Amino acid sequence: MLRVAVVGSGPSGCYTAQTLVQLDPEVCVDVLDRLPCPYGLVRYGVAPDHEKIKSLQGSLRTVLEHDRVRFLGGVRVGGPGGLPVQRLRSLYHAVVYCVGAAADRHLGIPGEELPGSWSATEFVSWYSAHPDAADAGFVRGVRSAVVIGVGNVAVDVTRMLVRGAGELRPTDMPQAALDTLAASGVAEVHMVGRRGPSQARFTTKELRELGGLPGTEVTVDPGELALDPEYADPSALPAVQRRNVEALRGWAAEPPRPADRRIRLRFFLRPVELLAKGGRVGAVRFERTAPDGRGGVTGTGRYEDVAAQLVLRSVGYRGVPLEGLPFDAASGTVPHREGRVLRDGVACPGEYVAGWIKRGPTGVIGTNRPDAKETATSLLADAPALVRQEVPKDPLAALHAAGVEPVPWAGWLAIERAEAELGARLGRSVVKLADWDALLGAARST
Repeated sequence: MLRVAVVGSGPSGCYTAQTLVQLDPEVCVDVLDRLPCPYGLVRYGVAPDHEKIKSLQGSLRTVLEHDRVRFLGGVRVGGPGGLPVQRLRSLYHAVVYCVGAAADRHLGIPGEELPGSWSATEFVSWYSAHPDAADAGFVRGVRSAVVIGVGNVAVDVTRMLVRGAGELRPTDMPQAALDTLAASGVAEVHMVGRRGPSQARFTTKELRELGGLPGTEVTVDPGELALDPEYADPSALPAVQRRNVEALRGWAAEPPRPADRRIRLRFFLRPVELLAKGGRVGAVRFERTAPDGRGGVTGTGRYEDVAAQLVLRSVGYRGVPLEGLPFDAASGTVPHREGRVLRDGVACPGEYVAGWIKRGPTGVIGTNRPDAKETATSLLADAPALVRQEVPKDPLAALHAAGVEPVPWAGWLAIERAEAELGARLGRSVVKLADWDALLGAARST
């Protein structure tokens, strides 16, 4: 019996477990997660109003309910208070790390640390009820916000800033976040990219959602679109970029109309400084950019200040080192060959990676399937040598001996019931529990 630990229960972890049990009838997989809840960014990163994408939890659930897969939540691996990587490795024939990319990229400009300046991930974690998140007063006293970035996360946070209470109530957003957003005075959101519309990373479906928000007008400056060399003839662009340009062209042609809130989509502006007012962010200074003819942009020396009491940066993610594993700081990934962890260029038997910590924060949820299959295939090819290692018959007893009290699948089901009960009391469907005490209390009530 080959015993494998998969660290991380998001899509890459679940797809790795699924592939292993499908390809080998003699493998048992424990899926470990730091949180008492499974599903990773599907639970804590997908926008609450995107029910279709969140429904992916159903297929991930099927994996975790397989008779040779076991979910063990609340297990921290590495770092202070965590189970050392070396100790975990001694409990299983193989360990696959699917720990994602937990850090945000910074802008690296003056004023970035001012109050009112946050990463988009911090904002998403708060309205998604991540237990590590806190209500940092994101929208308190905010009339104008700037979102730096033109990917799908930037579109998500822009949409959440202008959604009304009636649109948010059917979601599983925690009640405190719903109340705060519903009462906010945000009237204007600028979503800004340093390059042109043909290079934006959002998908057309996400982009068009902005145009369907009640009481909200989307504006685009035709002059900024015209700066893009691909704008005049978008027919040569890939399909997604072509549709994006067409959507933006439509908004640019519309005359202004009265609206309670406005979303301004801006291009060819590079943030160079966050300006303070009253001890917090008061504006963002942008430099106008121009295409450099090589797919990038160059500064023009012309500047524009945009008033904002909230700045959310959405410029990408980055992997962080896990104590006990090698790490390539340049790429933010664990060095590997076909999923096998490399130490000083040599493959380490029994140590593997999948997902963003393996390839970097690229692709969509589905990209994790072939990525996980490659890693699982490498692991199973190594299995004849791996099973010679003596490991506990059941690692759970060893985890208990190390002071780890995992949350089992039954504990997660108890959390689900508690969230359904909370929703019923509040006159909503399901409302997420938003702090560690509530989650663990529910999990241990079984």
